[in-house]
Amino acid sequence: MKSQPKENRTLGSGTVLLGGFARDNAGKLLAAVSVVERDAPFRRMTTPGGWQMSVAMTNCGARGWTTDRTGYRYVAHDPQTDRAWPAMPAVFEMLARHAAKEAGYSGFEPDACLINRYEPGARLSLHQDRNERDMSAPIVSVSLGLPATFLWGGSLRFQRPERLRLLHGDVMVWGGVDRLTFHGVEALAEGDHSEAGRFRLNLTFRKAG
Repeated sequence: MKSQPKENRTLGSGTVLLGGFARDNAGKLLAAVSVVERDAPFRRMTTPGGWQMSVAMTNCGARGWTTDRTGYRYVAHDPQTDRAWPAMPAVFEMLARHAAKEAGYSGFEPDACLINRYEPGARLSLHQDRNERDMSAPIVSVSLGLPATFLWGGSLRFQRPERLRLLHGDVMVWGGVDRLTFHGVEALAEGDHSEAGRFRLNLTFRKAG
């Protein structure tokens, strides 16, 4: 099968979709996810409102994002094991830095990677990434596995989002005036990916501290 061409698309003054940017390293990235999962298993977290999320999550890096009935926050230790989150794999950090630079954000130093695992039916409602202390740093979001429909909204929740089809290896980078854009993911459709099976994995790199 002929590989898809890599193509960049500007979505706003601070946002770039890097089509296929991570595709060549996808196998290494998925292998690294498996290593992280051994020490920090995926879990479905509970929101402050008491709802269990449909997306399973884990983290690596100096800090990890978590949620429970007490709120959303970053913590240095996995609440499930009381151990430090696994170190961020070198292949993760290198990709995040290169993607940020490609999108115009040189010097990005991620200290947190939230890993989301979607199975068919899982979704993520419109939200902002606003728990990070350093809002000057961009968000780098890597898609692996099954395709997904990404919702790219505006600065207000009620603004109608654009629907973007994200494929295996695509990378979204946003920051600057777009840093607090509302975004989400529609319910994942059934499928079977040659490398990721019936899942979509999303690696989201942030500067949390």
